[in-house]
Amino acid sequence: MPEVSGIIPALPTPFTQDGALDLEQIQQNLMRHNQSPLSGYVIGGSNGEFVFLEENEKVQVVERARSVIPEDRTFIVGTGLESTQATMRLTSLMAAGGAQVAIVVTPSYFTNQMTSAALVAHYRQVADASPIPILLYNVPANTGINLPIDAIAQLALHANIIGIKDSGGDIARIGAIIERTPADFSVLAGSGGFLLAALAVGAVGCISALANIAGSELSNMLGFFRSGALDEARALQLKLLDINKTVTLRYGVAGLKVALDRIGFYGGPVRAPLLPLSDDEKEAVRESLEKAGLLAAAHT
Repeated sequence: MPEVSGIIPALPTPFTQDGALDLEQIQQNLMRHNQSPLSGYVIGGSNGEFVFLEENEKVQVVERARSVIPEDRTFIVGTGLESTQATMRLTSLMAAGGAQVAIVVTPSYFTNQMTSAALVAHYRQVADASPIPILLYNVPANTGINLPIDAIAQLALHANIIGIKDSGGDIARIGAIIERTPADFSVLAGSGGFLLAALAVGAVGCISALANIAGSELSNMLGFFRSGALDEARALQLKLLDINKTVTLRYGVAGLKVALDRIGFYGGPVRAPLLPLSDDEKEAVRESLEKAGLLAAAHT
């Protein structure tokens, strides 16, 4: 069973200026990430704009990424779609392309009907059919669904459901999930902005946008926490709060891509209907990177 813990970036999908996939830049970004102390990668999450990709494009991204990801890093791929049947199909397809773990976002179109019972039934069917382990993905800011704790507790007992990425930011809720699930069920913070608080209640790492641009810093924070150096961990967490907000809440995927361009990776354009940042917004990203010390780190 693949291990899901530590610092894992949720990678954006590079596009050319005319909107096509840039498969070469996928490889180049990953090869540079391979030099950082990361424990895995997520392809096809919210930052990956996978909701905007055709099925054949998703396959191309996963296959190209797989070719440059080391065997000691867990390869996680987003496969959640609105229907259970479609999610099962995409999960099998991504497994065939080399994914080791599927991260499955909550279906949300029929929001009022997505009861605890409906969500448990959905995930159980997906997990029963999946050739690879499943991570639950709770991101209420995007879906309007907050996966109930009682549903998570039931699903954690399934042999093929191994953890959850919770992006809600409610630390009491994360603690309650950890309390009600088995010790080998991996609970990961969904943002670098509350990593330290999540670790304090028992989380085992994070899957985040911030890890794309501050993977080493987040890894250091995790190391400080595990060694009991809490003052050092706290100082790093505080230092990263503003840039985390900039590339998640304030500017989202477009902001993350601008930040990547600034530090020497390839960010490139977003895909419509997302809009590019204005010059003023790009400058705000640069200032936030500088405040966090990430521009200096990029040029050392």
